[in-house]
Amino acid sequence: MAEITVADSAGFCFGVDRAVKLCYQALKTYPKVATLGPIIHNQSVVDDLKKNGARIVNAIAELEPDECVVIRSHGVSRSVYDQLAACGNPYVDATCPFVAKIHDVVEKHTKNGDIVLIAGDAKHPEVEAIVGHCNGNCFVFESEKALNILFQKNPDFPHKRLAIVAQTTYNILVWEKCLEVLPKDNPNIMVYNTICRATQVRQSDADKLSRKSDLMIIVGGRHSSNTVKLFHVCNRNCRSYHIENSDELYTLDLCNAEKIGITAGASTPAHIIKEVQETMTEIMDGNTLEEGASFKEMLDQSFKKIHTGEKVKGTVDAVSNTEVTVNVGTKHTGYVPLSELTDDPSVKPADIVKVGDELDLIVLKVNDQEGIVTLSKKKVDEMKGFEEIIKAKDEGTVLEGTVNAAVKGGVIITYAGVRVFIPASQSGLPRGAEMDTLVKTKQRFVILEVNEHRRRAVGSIKAVVKAEKDAAREAFWETAEIGKTYKGEVKSLTSYGAFVDLGGIDGMVHISELSWKRIKHPSEVVKVGDYIEVYIKDLDKENNRISLGYKKQEDNPWEKFKATYKVGDEIDATIVSITPFGAFAQIIDGVDGLIHISQLADKRVENVKDIVSVGDVVKVKIIDIDIPNKRISISMRALLDDEADAGEDEE
Repeated sequence: MAEITVADSAGFCFGVDRAVKLCYQALKTYPKVATLGPIIHNQSVVDDLKKNGARIVNAIAELEPDECVVIRSHGVSRSVYDQLAACGNPYVDATCPFVAKIHDVVEKHTKNGDIVLIAGDAKHPEVEAIVGHCNGNCFVFESEKALNILFQKNPDFPHKRLAIVAQTTYNILVWEKCLEVLPKDNPNIMVYNTICRATQVRQSDADKLSRKSDLMIIVGGRHSSNTVKLFHVCNRNCRSYHIENSDELYTLDLCNAEKIGITAGASTPAHIIKEVQETMTEIMDGNTLEEGASFKEMLDQSFKKIHTGEKVKGTVDAVSNTEVTVNVGTKHTGYVPLSELTDDPSVKPADIVKVGDELDLIVLKVNDQEGIVTLSKKKVDEMKGFEEIIKAKDEGTVLEGTVNAAVKGGVIITYAGVRVFIPASQSGLPRGAEMDTLVKTKQRFVILEVNEHRRRAVGSIKAVVKAEKDAAREAFWETAEIGKTYKGEVKSLTSYGAFVDLGGIDGMVHISELSWKRIKHPSEVVKVGDYIEVYIKDLDKENNRISLGYKKQEDNPWEKFKATYKVGDEIDATIVSITPFGAFAQIIDGVDGLIHISQLADKRVENVKDIVSVGDVVKVKIIDIDIPNKRISISMRALLDDEADAGEDEE
């Protein structure tokens, strides 16, 4: 017993269904009606229209006076519209809205001087119409190989502005290969995925069904581009037949097929699919087609109405830089603009969703005429997020989010789809500070107020910072003791010292504790942002004051001097300053000695500068050391006296 499965997406697409309905409506409205070419690529539909009085013409010149012409779903070139305006005949434009969208895209780009590349069959009426809106500034390619050749023949393409579109019924698998040919991350190349969602879904369903079938039946007109592509998609995976109606089933070899799949092109009416389904059932020994009921349900669902404000589920079919295309289970094509995905301007749709994701959405606008429904993910997120916001306020929960923008009086953080306003006074920044410094930074905040009617909330970063500092301060005082060391960040500098963050509480290193040397400003030793190791010198919990030390005892130059020098040593010293009573000379870094004016020479000195200048290196003798008071006396005269004594001894 054979298992027969009908593809979920088989049958009329929105554009074809609309074109056929408009043609029948024109027959009721106008006494004479003609179609510019066959209305769709399905002979049974075309024959029925002929019976009802619609004739087929191939050019505007063939129209009779006052005869209404119906432009088929494939669309026509700009020149045809000009001819219609000139002849004055009434017309009904049944161009598929998705095809018309391509016309708008290519017209805009060609007006800007851009080059348009069109993926499709150059002889197909839809592609011919698209070319007719490009003013000649375009190229048509059939495959990734043809696109490669185009780029090879035109090496300047990557440096020019290119707009790339596809025939609505183009093979999605070939399209993906074409995209791989394009130079990556080139801002001059703008790709528009104009393959009709119904086409994409139909080809995808056919591919999946044919992979698990022994035989595929593809129903549709011989000249139907999308039906032919369905055949090629299926034929890669299993034995496949392209038929126009159920009569052809009797001529096919259906042997050795335990699993049979049926799909149909976009221009195939539901009744023909049903006939094929029933005939196939009769041929396969009268087996009942359990899938028939589900197919009917699918058809009923596809024509289901959809309403503004309704909450629906949608499956992501395609993702571009500006919008997401979703399948909402009806004949409408659902679009979620970037602005209805997120408030964050720095992200792209691909950062949020991917093909195959199922989304909860709110219907914003329904356009039955064009078969389009505009949806919002952001509003659903807001509903869920607002419940979280209310709960966070009630429980005092600390939330985290990225600052999106600076506005008058504060900043905006979007959390779970809800805009939370943080007033400047609650930003944690000093009064008058620029709010822009917070943009794109992650911040922790709490909710202060909630307006359920307007779905707005007010938050505070400052409250979180204060609470964390208070907690850190309590923890610090519980364990702090004199002599304990910490690693902290230098937060600010003053003329008298440096303030160091010890983790929620600040301590001060006095300028005298920063270096063993004399310094004029703390910036000579540390800078804001440095992480330094400090130790507690003194604690005053009552006044919340902490005195810190930074210089280490092992670095004390006086200890180094004490270990190295003694009275009577003769050394070289550098004059560093001059006073009326003598000169100070550096013995080692951080230790100076005084050469009293009386010790500069073996004669009376009136002016110190007559003997030495700053920067001079002089030989001196250490004549006294007072470590407790950090005083050292050195003498140039003592060396002169020693030389005189040595001379007398020689005599």
